[in-house]
Amino acid sequence: MPIRARNGKLEWRFEVNGHEYSRITDLEDTARNRIKAQRLEAEARRLVLEGRGPELRLQVQPLSSAADSFKKWAEGEYSAHPNSWKRLSGSMTSAKMFFGRRPLSSVTCGDIEDFKVWRRTVHKVHEVTIRHDLHALSLLFQYGSKHNWCKANPVREVEIPSDADALRMHVLSAAEEAKYFGALEVLRQERLARKRPKEARGLQDLHDLATLMLNQGCRPEELRSLQQSDVDLERMHLTIRKGKSDAARRRLLLTTASRDVLKERLQAPGRWVFPSAKNPGTHVGQHQRLHSVALKKANVSFVLYDCRHTFATRAVERGMELPKLMAILGHSNLRSIMKYVHMTQAHIDDGMRKFEAGSPMAPVTTAEVKPESKKRLH
Repeated sequence: MPIRARNGKLEWRFEVNGHEYSRITDLEDTARNRIKAQRLEAEARRLVLEGRGPELRLQVQPLSSAADSFKKWAEGEYSAHPNSWKRLSGSMTSAKMFFGRRPLSSVTCGDIEDFKVWRRTVHKVHEVTIRHDLHALSLLFQYGSKHNWCKANPVREVEIPSDADALRMHVLSAAEEAKYFGALEVLRQERLARKRPKEARGLQDLHDLATLMLNQGCRPEELRSLQQSDVDLERMHLTIRKGKSDAARRRLLLTTASRDVLKERLQAPGRWVFPSAKNPGTHVGQHQRLHSVALKKANVSFVLYDCRHTFATRAVERGMELPKLMAILGHSNLRSIMKYVHMTQAHIDDGMRKFEAGSPMAPVTTAEVKPESKKRLH
């Protein structure tokens, strides 16, 4: 049945040649109104089949209302990627603040440029956040087009910050690492002395999480949701069973430092390696507040995800081949790996010295290139 209820109102929906058409009407969900909605759907389908789809009148939909509907859709669409949904939801909050109840169809590329300026000057966000915002808005306009709330996607006419400009990555030095872990231990002892065991436990969780990230290269959410049954200390490996792709689901050998951390944590009964004290039966959530406190105490600056960047860079420095690193990090292509690898001038100089020490390479002539290889060079 192409008619369904959406938030108490009837919506008609159909698909022609792979393109979806839909509209939420002002009709309450009653038997009589369902007949009216079917007539509206039939008329719209007739126009589309006659090639008169553009004659379908746009439904005036405030951007704020469109964003709320989009968030509900995205929550189900990205159920396997909760962090992606959280970013989309956050971007929709900012868009609603800026555009309010302005009709979605009236937003122009100039308005999107003004939105970028507003985010930079008022909220002072990083370029990566603006990039996320624009991608979220683009998805919103695509969603709105399917519901006949707008015809164009103005984000396509706007320059989106590149990965190179948007991504912030930091590789921890040995001194920064030592300061950070030292600060965590000092803070933990202080909390215990003040009889604040929950905060002390949270600081220990953060210590162990960072240690595992630096030694295994895992994403923080992969470790937070790790189950005790996914750790095999006898065979020295842990298994990541969920992820953004097939490559993200992998098994990793444990380092000695990781084994020591996990051995201690597995002594506590329960399902999770990092159980939540606040919400029994679930695993821990974000550690942002305690992480910020530890950074201030240590007088260093980095985000927790930088522990993963640090692992990747150190792995390359120690001679790990990129395909192996790609599998360990749970990526499906080498392009993604290059975002995590940071070479200093010393590494570049060392590479040139190793090249110089090697055997001279004979030049390759055109005759030596096979036809299929020659084709790839162009």
